[in-house]
Amino acid sequence: MAKKMKVGFIGIGGIAHTHMPGWQASPYTDIVAGSDINPAVFPVWKKKYGITKFYKKPGDLINDPDIDIVDICSPNMFHAEQAVAALKAGKHVLCEKPLAPTPAQIKQMIAARDQSGKMLMTAQHFRFHGNSQAVKAEIVNGALGEIYHGRAWWLRRSGLPVAPTFIYMNRSGGGPCIDIGVHVLDLTLWLMGHPKPIAVSGVARTALALHEGAFSSWGILPIPKDMDVEDFAAAFIRFENGATLILETSWMLHHTPDEEGKVWLYGSEGGCQWPSAEFVTTNYKTKQLINQTLQLTRDRMEPHALECVEFAKAIAEGLPSPVPAEQSLSVQTILDGIYRSQKSGKEVKISVGE
Repeated sequence: MAKKMKVGFIGIGGIAHTHMPGWQASPYTDIVAGSDINPAVFPVWKKKYGITKFYKKPGDLINDPDIDIVDICSPNMFHAEQAVAALKAGKHVLCEKPLAPTPAQIKQMIAARDQSGKMLMTAQHFRFHGNSQAVKAEIVNGALGEIYHGRAWWLRRSGLPVAPTFIYMNRSGGGPCIDIGVHVLDLTLWLMGHPKPIAVSGVARTALALHEGAFSSWGILPIPKDMDVEDFAAAFIRFENGATLILETSWMLHHTPDEEGKVWLYGSEGGCQWPSAEFVTTNYKTKQLINQTLQLTRDRMEPHALECVEFAKAIAEGLPSPVPAEQSLSVQTILDGIYRSQKSGKEVKISVGE
């Protein structure tokens, strides 16, 4: 086997821990370094993972000639700058979602990727769930026929993350659209085969978070009154092929269960639901309505970890990026369209990659 690729992390807080088992399991990688603005986490990583090389400045890790892959787990506002710098330094880049808060920043990252010849991937772990893979396989095999409509939502009753990197626009780029909407939208577009979006009619509002006495159930924490991102968003999306999609996402909604994520897709030959992996169709000859649920096995690896395994495999074996940046650009262009539609009060035209 060729020499293993060396991985360095930027941001070694919570989400980075979920990536570690994947890099450890991959036959192609070793984890050698970490960077964080909070040096108090260095001893934790040294004790837990045996890593001894740490940097306070991300730039120093990026410029380390020993590192081949940079795993970016920093706040949203830093993604584009750090990814572009890493690509220019000749590193492959896996970056947590969203790839960047704006379409313009993602285009800069794609340009840097193309110039460097390295791989760039967004960590969209929903695609790597076993049920997601099973549903996708059935769709590819024609179970739905031509998909003409979808519904997707990720809703919480009182699950607002109070940290500054989530609730202030200049740090996050948005509220639940960016935080959890990006997950379910990416998954839905992937299942639909990535039709080209052309128009969005959307709303993004703070409906409950600033209510007197409002709190997040995650620790029963009060919500700062200067929060400036939405807590609810919804949209109607039109695609070039005539398909349509309804998207809903919220941190704060009078909804039960307290957290729910679903995708429903409807096609000319059948429909399906995720995450239940239920498929419905009609036998027109016998006049029967048919419901079937796929028999699923357990995930072979936690999806946050599996995405790292697949990323390393793609580099080592010369395969395409498991989550191409162009697909992340499509996702972010739609989410940006929701915000623009909210401001204008009208449907807005969108164009990906132009």
